[in-house]
Amino acid sequence: MTEPTTAVRTGADALVAQLVDYGVDYIFGTCGHTNIALLDAIGRSGIEFVIARHEQTAAHAADGYARATGKPGVVLMHVGPGMMNAVTGVATAALDSVPLIAIAGDIPSYMYGRHPHQEVNLHADADQTAIYRPFVKRAWQVHRVEDLTRFTERAFWTATSGRPGAVLLNVPMDLFSRPLPDTGPAYPLPQAVTRPDLADADADRIAAALLSAERPLIYLGGGLGGPEGRRALRELAEHLDIPVAHSLMAKGALPDDHPLVMGMTGFWGLAETNAYARDADLVLAIATRFAETDASSWDPAYTWRFPPSRLIQIDIDPAEIGRNYPVEIGVVADARAATIKILSSVRRERPDGTDRPELRDRIRTARTALFAASAERGRSDQFPLRPERILADVRAHLPADAVLVTDVGWNKNGVAQCYPLPESGRFITPGGASTMGFGPAAALGVQLADRDRVVVALIGDGGMSAQLPALPMAVERGLPVIFLVMNNRAHGTISDLQANAFGRSYGCDFVDPDGNPYSPDFAALGRACGADGYDVTEPGDLGAALTAAVQRRRPAVIDVPMVNEPVPTPGHWNIKDIYQGLFEQHH
Repeated sequence: MTEPTTAVRTGADALVAQLVDYGVDYIFGTCGHTNIALLDAIGRSGIEFVIARHEQTAAHAADGYARATGKPGVVLMHVGPGMMNAVTGVATAALDSVPLIAIAGDIPSYMYGRHPHQEVNLHADADQTAIYRPFVKRAWQVHRVEDLTRFTERAFWTATSGRPGAVLLNVPMDLFSRPLPDTGPAYPLPQAVTRPDLADADADRIAAALLSAERPLIYLGGGLGGPEGRRALRELAEHLDIPVAHSLMAKGALPDDHPLVMGMTGFWGLAETNAYARDADLVLAIATRFAETDASSWDPAYTWRFPPSRLIQIDIDPAEIGRNYPVEIGVVADARAATIKILSSVRRERPDGTDRPELRDRIRTARTALFAASAERGRSDQFPLRPERILADVRAHLPADAVLVTDVGWNKNGVAQCYPLPESGRFITPGGASTMGFGPAAALGVQLADRDRVVVALIGDGGMSAQLPALPMAVERGLPVIFLVMNNRAHGTISDLQANAFGRSYGCDFVDPDGNPYSPDFAALGRACGADGYDVTEPGDLGAALTAAVQRRRPAVIDVPMVNEPVPTPGHWNIKDIYQGLFEQHH
């Protein structure tokens, strides 16, 4: 770190030195009069500040970086409207258990309640941290410069320990510039951390339950993490021939072509997977919260039935145990450590394992039919392209280890349901908040984390419109993200839902003043920002555009006209009951 521009060490200097010690390489954000002292200190360090044109873009990019690296993302915000612009991005990370440290500059500490410039204060004493408290793990309001480094250590520890999540560090701007002696404590992060393990007796109980079950099922959520945990899960399933179903967030934890992978449950899940889940006599649920869409709105007629099914639930967050279903055995433990322990106990009790060839045949038949039907629809030369044709071309023209970062709609639900993700590929999506605009911006952070890998933001025209700042940011940083816009000139999923429920779509489709379908020319917009732009005007153009974009390694926008058709929904979503009732009343 170079010498400070001031004669004394300031709070900003101390904070940046601490971030360097914590291994922070990038900070994403926007400037403002409340944080320029911190920016000056960052500029004299080895940390890179990644400028965004909007705070939501910065938060999603930091989130994508954290998901790709496993390290906490850091986002810097300005007071008032700046930190409020980032709410959606920080909440998205929070709800998906992504470690994110949000640092917000605030008004001077001695001006609270007087409504200085951009203070959030109309009806009560100012407290912009209150805006974040409903979704962050904790929000710290720094009152003294002496507390800044201590609170920073607490913020990093809280964001990364237990169930990871987002935190807020709120710093009045004057504290960044106040002197802070070198004699204060350093507040290093713990060098070694032991995560909660599974007791041997509990591992034996769970193993015994699995061994005695006739129709066991492993249900995997997004919290298993790491290659060691995934390897143990795979070996456990293979040793006992237990099928594995997964939530949206666990897509890719095991290869899609594995003979025991049944696929996704719930609303967008597979009919065969939902049927097996209903009839399972024992379910081992690992690191999942049984979200509504993964559980068909918790309606026992469609996906999960507890009881009569018995549930063993493992989660690091005690609040998730039994939240949505009664459990027979509830385990608060690290999912990776618990899976390894259960595998060891099962091998000890049954060294030769279990064979269920008829089950593997059943899974193979269902999965083969799913992918074959999708591939058949993907061969269509209909134009605008059918969504499964787009996914087929993506799969055919991308390297196997490409990362798909999706938004919401067909790109998320269709990929999770019927895209055969290669074992070396990766699928990153907004689960808990299902945030439109996540894909374009999060892909920037993913690409920054791994510049050599092909990263595709697979997004709708609504999602691209929601995060236009991602385009110039990609050009500025030289990030060769491929923005593939599945353009149906509508908020297509909701348009389809409304049309099915009410007989027409209103307020969901983009039209010009004459009522004609309208869309910006996203390829031209990409070129205007300095990226490559590809207009798909006939079926064969998409494959050629993808091939060129992969080879050129430049930011690229591919605008793909797409017909609006719904993702198949074998499961159930309660809102359809509500709207169907209204439709029947109106007609």
